[in-house]
Amino acid sequence: MVRIAVLGAGGHTGRFVVDALRRLGATAIPATRTGRFQPIDGAEEACRVIDFADVGSLDRAMMGADAIVNCAGPFFDTAMPAAEAALRARIPYFDVAAEQRTVQDLFDRLDGPARDAGVTLVPAMAFYGGLADLLASALVPSGTRAQAIDIAVGLDSWHPTAGTRLTGERNTFERLVVRDGRLVPVPSPPPAEQWQFPAPFGEQPVTCVALSEIVLLSRHVDAAEITSFMNLAPLADLHDAATPAPRAADDRGRSAQHFVMDVRATIDGRVGRAVASGRDIYAVTAPLVVKACLTVLGGNAVPTGVRAPGEIFDPAEFLANLAPDIMVDLDPAAITASVRSTPDPAN
Repeated sequence: MVRIAVLGAGGHTGRFVVDALRRLGATAIPATRTGRFQPIDGAEEACRVIDFADVGSLDRAMMGADAIVNCAGPFFDTAMPAAEAALRARIPYFDVAAEQRTVQDLFDRLDGPARDAGVTLVPAMAFYGGLADLLASALVPSGTRAQAIDIAVGLDSWHPTAGTRLTGERNTFERLVVRDGRLVPVPSPPPAEQWQFPAPFGEQPVTCVALSEIVLLSRHVDAAEITSFMNLAPLADLHDAATPAPRAADDRGRSAQHFVMDVRATIDGRVGRAVASGRDIYAVTAPLVVKACLTVLGGNAVPTGVRAPGEIFDPAEFLANLAPDIMVDLDPAAITASVRSTPDPAN
């Protein structure tokens, strides 16, 4: 039985992660800043105490753990010390960061040390970040150049957690997209268009919202342009200080929010499409990061260093195993046909 230290276990997403681990028979070791933890369905229980400014505190919190899942934001403050603690313990590290700067810092500063230590670090293994990376990776075969990857998120609403609001206030760093194969600042004005989402969302205006998936994809997918968008309604919710936090609407603690993530990859003028849909962007982060963690611990050799999900998992297989939490419709046929068709030199 594997033992997973869940940092920030008492937060909104952390409680979902603990619940998902326990449902699958793993041992979750909850750790919080307050030393208090109450699972989604149960009474308060003992947990470990963490202080991200105290190296000894982090080392004690993960003692005996086989891996770390960091759900404690803002990740500007927690990702680096938690990942460094994973390196000291020589165990895999996962987090659910949406912010680009945090993910880029982990790649820049810890990739070499993690490779030297033989440890795998996977940032942004969440709804924002990892899911889009896997969807796009499933559409773009290795060794193939995409002219464009466009990612559009549609939410019917967004009731942000306190952690989401705090991160938004702190995230004043320049946002990045990919142009000419390089990370560059989001153009001004930001890209915007009408996007035809699958039903029931339909056609909606979207604007560029560049999150951690851009950094992940830039590390391992060859694309001239990568842009991510979001529909406008949830952004209005997010910017409204009166919008309440998410409320449980079922016995699993999930809210009533529904989402769709629509990824399109253009190769040689042909477009492949991958669509993921489900309920509650915070809740579905749990099966994503838990499946990633348990897969890495499952015995198969995985690359070490700081890695994007699409680098270490078979994207199509990983996505197929997320049902029923996340339903994925993958249609790479147009791209596959394009990649495999080779002009006859005689013609």
